[in-house]
Amino acid sequence: MKTFKIAILVGSLRKESFNKKIAKALIELAPENLSLEIIEIGNLALYNEDLEQELPIEWQQFRTAIKAVDGVLFVTPEYNRSVPAVLKNAVDVGSRPYGKNNWDGKPGAIISVTPGLLGAFGANHHLRQALVFVNVPVMAQPEAYISQVGNLLDENGKLTSDSTRDFLVKFLNAYAVWVERNAG
Repeated sequence: MKTFKIAILVGSLRKESFNKKIAKALIELAPENLSLEIIEIGNLALYNEDLEQELPIEWQQFRTAIKAVDGVLFVTPEYNRSVPAVLKNAVDVGSRPYGKNNWDGKPGAIISVTPGLLGAFGANHHLRQALVFVNVPVMAQPEAYISQVGNLLDENGKLTSDSTRDFLVKFLNAYAVWVERNAG
């Protein structure tokens, strides 16, 4: 059985980020054929085409990391009914320069995470729109909206909810099938 290398991009930079805690749970729950790793995006300079002339080393490293993976999981909070700027910036940096889109054809999936009630629905769907343009085939089902996340984790950031754990395992198993079907 082939093992697929999967990047996880976390759209929250906060030290005690709920999104990062869920990303770490995903790593623990992943099926054997998925090797998940968080790729940090907080150090990427805001995309500016002028910087392509003297490419920031962080951009080079990020683009190389994305090029090397078979797929990408996006774990995102919602800021003002949309995607956090850091995550959208990572999408932009990875898709440039024009004609050298590092996302091209990499199977993706989105998990939106919030302490609120709506499951960060707006961020999830805004991110899907951007990913369509950079040719990331995003898994449609099951959708993953994790609400009231503060009630699902213990003081060490570990999942305490069996139903959430079971759902994430189901989600990851479906994503593994998606990657196998769509990875180049």
